[in-house]
Amino acid sequence: MKDAVQWIRSLLFVGQAYFMMLPLGLLFLPWALVSRKGALTACKSWCVWIRWTASWMVGLRTEVRGTPPADEVMIAAKHQSFLDIILIFHSVPAGKFIMKRELLKAPILGQYALGIGCVPVDRGKRSQAIKKMVADVAKGKQQPGQLIIYPQGTRIPPGVSAPYKIGTGVLYDELGQDCVPVATNVGLFWPKRGIMRRPGLAVVEFLPRIKAGLDKEDFMARLEDEVETASDRLMREAGFDTPDR
Repeated sequence: MKDAVQWIRSLLFVGQAYFMMLPLGLLFLPWALVSRKGALTACKSWCVWIRWTASWMVGLRTEVRGTPPADEVMIAAKHQSFLDIILIFHSVPAGKFIMKRELLKAPILGQYALGIGCVPVDRGKRSQAIKKMVADVAKGKQQPGQLIIYPQGTRIPPGVSAPYKIGTGVLYDELGQDCVPVATNVGLFWPKRGIMRRPGLAVVEFLPRIKAGLDKEDFMARLEDEVETASDRLMREAGFDTPDR
């Protein structure tokens, strides 16, 4: 019975969350079409709404730990669900994502993704995608912000292992910027798929930055170790059994 009630609350939460994209998107659209600031403000307003409604509709509180960067850096984050996107983007001044090109076709979402400076790439063409990603990011340097990338390439459920893809190392090497790793446990409460949202404390944690200039392979090894170790710690804190590293 308790799960049934939570599922109904979750359904109402998810429904209103997607619905609110439309009025907020239309409200800010004139500003967003002429100014990146307008697009960023619209997206951050939706993030505020989601964090607030999640807290009282489904009992899901959110917390950001560490120091979100405000300078030109690459953010390499653990990706468990859409909630970590919301929390990371809401925490930095001008976040922009490496994103699947298919998302550009989504109404409102695609328009705003371009407006905030996201870099679309084709999936399934790995070498071409990496080259284009580097070229597009380089072209966008005149548009300041924090480039957010997910090294595993997709959402990974808690407790599941998946490799870190070399594209993150290529970007780190080519851009010559510091990298800020981010750990999370949000997938325990807001899953990759499905309606159910579980009560608890969902956390993203900005870890100490990795300075520019490391060897690509050394960088990738350090990034994976730090993100996975910290994510395991956050999940154990929330009651999820993970092996010690």
